[in-house]
Amino acid sequence: MKLIKAVIQPHKLTDVKEALTKAGIGKMTVMNALGCGQQQGYSEGYRGVVNEVNLLKKLIIEIAVNDDFAEIVVETICKAAKTGHIGDGKIFILELHDVIRIRTGERSESAIG
Repeated sequence: MKLIKAVIQPHKLTDVKEALTKAGIGKMTVMNALGCGQQQGYSEGYRGVVNEVNLLKKLIIEIAVNDDFAEIVVETICKAAKTGHIGDGKIFILELHDVIRIRTGERSESAIG
């Protein structure tokens, strides 16, 4: 079992969700985040004052999948979130040791669904 964490641009969420739905993946958690990477932010001026914005808005999508679906999810997110510009994001793949569905008490692969 894997936990896939994708950090993407906020405006790409709809594209990613639609692509994942077409690939048969409908369960995910989405969180707002602030961060910076190679993009390093930008400068903006307001009333003569220059302000450095180095934490940019991002979204984190978390998806728990059985091993068979991990590569499909990664490829789908990469295709849907890619703009070709700096700041497209990153995908992290983590090993899940156990999963428990609270409602039924199911464990492991059957709990992912």
